[in-house]
Amino acid sequence: MQRWVRACFAGRTGYSYAKKAEEVARELGIDRVARLASNENPRPPSPAAIEAATAALRTANRYPDERASVLVEALRRYHGDYRFVTGAGMDGVIETVIRTVVEPGETVVVSTPTFSFYALAATAHGARVVTVPRREDFSVDPAGFIEASRGAKLAFLCSPNNPTGNSVPPEDVEEILEGTEGLLFLDNAYVDFADIDYRPLMRRHENLVIGRTMSKIFALAGLRVGYAFVPEWLEPFYHRAATPFALNSVSLAAAAGALGDAERVRETRDHVRRWRQRFLEEIPETYSSDANFVMIDVTPLSGDEATERLAAKGVLVRSCTSFPGLGNSYIRVSIGEDWENVRFLEAIENL
Repeated sequence: MQRWVRACFAGRTGYSYAKKAEEVARELGIDRVARLASNENPRPPSPAAIEAATAALRTANRYPDERASVLVEALRRYHGDYRFVTGAGMDGVIETVIRTVVEPGETVVVSTPTFSFYALAATAHGARVVTVPRREDFSVDPAGFIEASRGAKLAFLCSPNNPTGNSVPPEDVEEILEGTEGLLFLDNAYVDFADIDYRPLMRRHENLVIGRTMSKIFALAGLRVGYAFVPEWLEPFYHRAATPFALNSVSLAAAAGALGDAERVRETRDHVRRWRQRFLEEIPETYSSDANFVMIDVTPLSGDEATERLAAKGVLVRSCTSFPGLGNSYIRVSIGEDWENVRFLEAIENL
């Protein structure tokens, strides 16, 4: 029956996952492994999120609100009067936007190197993916991006970018919006750790979607909550294309609770920025980052080699060899707990 598998999935790899901490600990006999491979928040969720999620369990026998009203209202209190849609993680939002606007055979543009799921999801929906390489310093050339996007229905741009960590200036994003007819999906998964705000662009452009997540600064990666700012015209069609009841009631309640804990957000942001700066100062090969991770050039080692050697020291990082167009000498390192960051600095110094 294997012959019935679609050609786009036969003979190719899917999303590349980081190695599990439990696997490494078991293999090496290490009690505690520093988990710095998946850009997770090392702190548990806000007590407000946990309390709300616990209460929501009492009604888990019922289907959740199909429009995620409790979360949408919390988002409006947090961000202001914008239009919001939700999904099962940022991935769910990405898939639904593609499903809403892209017909099989149409073009989707992706700025690379970047998060691989844009291309995977677009290919899965029958789109033709065109990649636009970033400059040598990983900045985006707006003119080149606009040219590549001519005739495309949808384009993806990540800022701060995964895995390079750098942001695209809002004026460059606006230039792209003004120069393209298609929809631009701006992935802002890590923007909470940056001093940059793209939300005002939503007031001026009807071809912009800003994707966000509750996985990073809000520490809800295990509950898979994504959302997006969308133009008014797109909202009803997104709901028609969306998977029914994609977000469960526990996730919805936890996300709404987390949005109300401003002090927790501030503490997490300060922690990331402090350690991010220390990594930059103590490891010369570190690239400047606006996210909760940094990218490091480990030449003459390959990213895979450095990842294996660090894992042997009880430190899990992400090799960037699976990011198309990046090269094979980079690793990505998340900001973890204090002890994890110290162990990483000791391990990388002896690498």
